[in-house]
Amino acid sequence: MANLKIAHIIPSLKIGGAERLALDICSELNKNKSLEIILISLSEVNDFKSESYEIEIKYIPSKVTLSITGKTNVEITKLNTFINDFKPDIIHTHLFEAELISRWDINKKVNYFTHCHDNMSQLSGLKTYKSIKKNITDLYEKNNIIQRYLNCENKFIAISKDTKQYFTNVLPKKLSQNIHLLPNAINYKKFQKNNVKKSNTLRLINVGSFAAKKNQTFLIDILLELKIRGIKCELLLIGEGIEQQKVKEKAFTNGLKNEIHFLGNINDVEKELWKSHFYIHSAYYEPFGLVLLEAMAAGLPVISLDGKGNRDFIKNSVNGYILEEEDPKLFSDIIIKLVKNKKLYNRILEKGKETAQKYDIKNYSTKLINIYKESMSSANLL
Repeated sequence: MANLKIAHIIPSLKIGGAERLALDICSELNKNKSLEIILISLSEVNDFKSESYEIEIKYIPSKVTLSITGKTNVEITKLNTFINDFKPDIIHTHLFEAELISRWDINKKVNYFTHCHDNMSQLSGLKTYKSIKKNITDLYEKNNIIQRYLNCENKFIAISKDTKQYFTNVLPKKLSQNIHLLPNAINYKKFQKNNVKKSNTLRLINVGSFAAKKNQTFLIDILLELKIRGIKCELLLIGEGIEQQKVKEKAFTNGLKNEIHFLGNINDVEKELWKSHFYIHSAYYEPFGLVLLEAMAAGLPVISLDGKGNRDFIKNSVNGYILEEEDPKLFSDIIIKLVKNKKLYNRILEKGKETAQKYDIKNYSTKLINIYKESMSSANLL
C-alpha cells in the first residue's frame, strides 16, 4: 500500500493549546515512514519556529467570510490548488475557521476529520446568553457547516467525554455516529522534571490565555488568602489576552504588585514549571486541560476548579485536586496541607506524573493512525 497522505489544517501557528497540539501531532506522525504529513497554516503567523523545523509546513493564506446578505467572500484558490496537487487521503482540521475553508469545495476522495478542541459555540444553536446578532450569525454558520459535514460524511475527534457529549447533542444523528473519543496528548519527554533549584519562596503558576472562561481574577483571591495566613508566595501568569488588564488591575489594587508576575506568551513553559511548586487552575470551563497534564509531567501538584473536561484524568486527592466550589480558602487549605506534609506532596506529584505519561503523544499517534485507517477501510479507500 502507498503511503497514507495526511494534511492537518489550522488557522495559524500562534501560541495556544490547539496550535501546540496540532504541531505535536504532526511532529509525531512524521516519524512514521508509512505516512506523508503536511501541516497547512492559513496565515503566515508562526510562534513555534524553533519547534517546527522537522515537519513540512505550508503557509497558504485563505479565508471564507460568510454573509447573510449574499456577499460571502471566498479566497481559497491557492489552498485548493495545493490540495489537488498533494492529493491527501485525510484532511484533519483544527479550530472553526479551518472547518468552513477546508470544506467549501469538498473532495469526495478525502476523509475529513474535525478536531473538537472545545464545544464550538457556533454549533450550539440559539442561546439566551448570546446577543441577537451573535445568535443569528452562529445559526447561519451552523446550518452552513452542518450541510458540508453531511456532504463529506465528516468524522470528529472529541478530546473529552464532556466534548463528545456536546457534539452528540448538537450534531444530526447521522453525524453523531462518527465521533471518536481520543483525549488530547502531550510530549511527555519535554516536560519531564529537570534538576532545577526551586526558590525558597512558595511559587504558584498558571498557564492560559486571558479569556473570561479562564477566570484568572480568582487566582488573585487565592494569593490574597495565602498572604493573610502568613504564607510568603508569588504567582506567575503565562499567557496573554483581553482579560489581562482586568487581572492586573485587581492584583495591583490589592497590593500584590511584587508578588504577581505577568510573563506573557513564552515557548519554554516547562522551564517555569520546573521552578514552581504548585500549578493552580481557575478556569470554570475546560474542554480538556493540556496544561494540567503538562504541569503533572513537570512534577507539580495540580489544584484545579472543575472545568468538566479535566474530570477525565484528575482523581481528587489521588493525582491532584479538582474542586467544584470557587473558594480561595479551599485552595489555600490544600496548598498549606501539602507544604506541611512533604510525603503527601511527593505522592500527589508522582501519581500526577504517572497519569501524564499515559497521555504521551506516542501512544496518542498510534491510536489516531488506527482511527484514520478504520475510516479509510469503512469508506473502501484502503
